[in-house]
Amino acid sequence: MRFSTKQIHAGTEPDPVTGSVLPPIYQSTTFAQPSVDEYLSKGYSYSRSGNPTVRALEKRLAGLENGEDCTCYSTGMAAVSAVLHAFLNAGDHALVSQVAYGGTYRVCTQVFARFGARFTFVDTSDPAAVEAAIRPETRLLLTETPANPTLALSDIAALSEIARANDLIHVVDNTFLTPYYQHPLALGAHVSLHSTTKYLDGHNATVGGANVAATAELDEKLRFVQNATGSIMSPMVAWLTLQGVKTLSVRMDRQSASAMAIAQYLSDHPAVGEVCYPGLESFGQHELAGRQASGFGAMLWCELIGGLEAGKTLMDNVELWTLAENLGAVESLITHPVTMTHADVEPEERQRVGLRDGLVRFSVGLEAPEDLIEALDAALSRL
Repeated sequence: MRFSTKQIHAGTEPDPVTGSVLPPIYQSTTFAQPSVDEYLSKGYSYSRSGNPTVRALEKRLAGLENGEDCTCYSTGMAAVSAVLHAFLNAGDHALVSQVAYGGTYRVCTQVFARFGARFTFVDTSDPAAVEAAIRPETRLLLTETPANPTLALSDIAALSEIARANDLIHVVDNTFLTPYYQHPLALGAHVSLHSTTKYLDGHNATVGGANVAATAELDEKLRFVQNATGSIMSPMVAWLTLQGVKTLSVRMDRQSASAMAIAQYLSDHPAVGEVCYPGLESFGQHELAGRQASGFGAMLWCELIGGLEAGKTLMDNVELWTLAENLGAVESLITHPVTMTHADVEPEERQRVGLRDGLVRFSVGLEAPEDLIEALDAALSRL
């Protein structure tokens, strides 16, 4: 099946009992067993260990990523934590993209580091820097591409080759581009990670996470952690995400087209100092963006000539764009990463990796792009 068909049908079929087109929500803690000898003959015993609704979403996401299997979690950070639990022991070392979601930085430095894991935040856009940072005890490479919020890209195929040559597990956070635009497993990665909260849900309705594994062995390790830590996704969240995924390709194409129009508008505005969007030819990694993915996504950022204060004025006064955390939904959102999504990253570290105080992040939704541009224009005129 092609992608647009799989996003609707993979992992589900009409309910065999009632004929319901939508799969039911199995909102059940436990499942009756036919007998002691036939324990688990129907596949389920207790919803922490597995649930039919969650399983349907796992099968669908595995199909979209062309992976062996998938595990779903209560949040995107639970998915990140599962990767760290599954592939690191005390004394092991991991390489992580130096620009990553603030929650990823926090869980590495303030949680797992307490139990003996060690982390180096490296410029994964430079494969030579990654190779140079590998130690004898390195076990994991966690790459976020495009990076949040700078949109820096990492060459997944090149990094996967380095990882395999050094016996590392390569996990790619594919949240920003989704399996519709980018296929990390096809480029050699071992696991494709998602915050399903974002584009897969697409409606600001849920929080969740997923890990799609390239092999059954990797999936088994992740599934053990999912069950042991109790971080499984709820049936209701899985059901809502199943509905959101059905329109993923349509939403991504429309949102990405709008993002390009907005990026071009901002690039021509006299109050804007810099605009970053992979679809612009001015983007430093534009060639890699076109080679590695089939679309440019719907995230962009800019920095105004007036710096932080000008950015605050824009974010506090713009209409239609909602000042909020999250991204990837049908509603357009505007965010100040330094204050919001990356507040737990130390100022020195933010400065080192280029996360500037005046950076304004845009998540472009499904509103008419003309309306979004007019709202920005009205707010910028107040500067």
